[in-house]
Parts: sequence; C-alpha cells; structure tokens
Amino acid sequence: MNRKFGDSIPDSALLIVVGLAVGFALKHYHVSEDLFTLKSTTFFLYLLPPIIFDAGYFMPNRQLFENLDSVLLFAIVGTIWNTLAIGCTLLALGQLGWFSVEFSSFEILLFAALISAVDPVAVIAVFEEIHVNEFLFVNVFGEALFNDGVTVVLYQMFRKFTVIGQENLIAVDYVAGLLSFFVIGVGGVCIGLFFAVLVSLITRFCDRVKILAPVFIFVIPYMAYLTAEMVGLSSILA
Repeated sequence: MNRKFGDSIPDSALLIVVGLAVGFALKHYHVSEDLFTLKSTTFFLYLLPPIIFDAGYFMPNRQLFENLDSVLLFAIVGTIWNTLAIGCTLLALGQLGWFSVEFSSFEILLFAALISAVDPVAVIAVFEEIHVNEFLFVNVFGEALFNDGVTVVLYQMFRKFTVIGQENLIAVDYVAGLLSFFVIGVGGVCIGLFFAVLVSLITRFCDRVKILAPVFIFVIPYMAYLTAEMVGLSSILA
C-alpha cells in the first residue's frame, strides 16, 4: 500500500516480521493450537502447489531453455554443494563438542538439506526493478525454481536414512539412495511433461467454450503434482 515503504524493505523480510508478530499474538492470547497447527500434509498438498505453479507458469521459457546448462549447474551441483558444505561444517563442529545435544551424521545432513536451497525473492524483485542483464536474471530465477525440487529429493533421502538408522545401513542402501536421487528427479520431470502435453491438447479444442481453458490449466498441473506425490517422485519438478 505504501510504495516508498515497500521499496525500502524486501517482501521476504516483511513476511518474516508479520509471521513473528502473528505467532507472538497467538501465543500471548493462548489461542487454541488445534486451530493454528500447520501439518506437513497441508503444506505439501495445498499451500506449496500454487506457489510452484505460479513460478512455472510465469517462467521466461525461451531464455530458460537457452541457458539451461548454467541453470542446472547452479540448481543441482550448487544445491548439493551447499548441503555437503553445511553438513560437513556442522559435523566438524559436532566432533569438536560445540553442541549440547549429540546429533547423528544423517540428522545433520537432513538439516543441511532443509536450509541449503536459497530463495532469492528479494534479489529477483530488485533485478526486475533495475532491469538487470537477462542472462543473470534467468540464471537466478531458474536456479530458484529448480533447487526446490533438488532439495526435496535430498531431504527425503536423508530422512529415510535417518529412520533406518546409521548402524543399520549397508552399501546397497547408499547406492539405492544415489540412484533414487536421479530417478525421483527425472521421473518427476517426465510426469510433468506428460500432463503438459495433455493440457496443451485439451485447451487446443476449447475455442468454443473458452471458460473451460483456465479450469484445465489449473486442474491438470495439480493432477501432475498429486500423481508424482502418489508414486514417490518429485512433485515440485512435475
């Protein structure tokens, strides 16, 4: 509402402040936790899909595919590097006895995967405002879009390793985990491509009843997301 105020402070920073204020108010006034408990299923099935859909729908397609090599380098190799760098640093601190609670290696890697994907919302907003170089903008935007899928795959892999237990893991489990990283990612993309072709064909014949086109454009990508989720593939990439 206030342009000068909005330009001075990034949206992401404002959202954090609003979240802290709302959380403090709910706790201070002892509002029932049953009404305001965010479950993981609620987040992954209802809140995340519209965010990912919005990012994909308004993605600059031509520029993205022209720079796909550098985007994937940042999104895949960069995210894995972030996870390993954060994880190894925390493991070293744990070995030095800096933590009051003892963590296993996979618990630390699980945390590293959780925070390794950067979300440059504020940076992209500034880029749009100053009309930065297109190559730089597409790389930052594309990396932000794809790194979420990579992070979710890493998170799920380390979560399963944590549940199994480090002492119960054998060599085959590590190989399967490494292969699952590629299978989950590529499988999610294949499901997304299938539903993308499907929605393209259906909306092609919606000229007489144009109101149906937006319905298919919203519903079918959501079906792609749910299908990937059901078969254990990357729903974000789908």
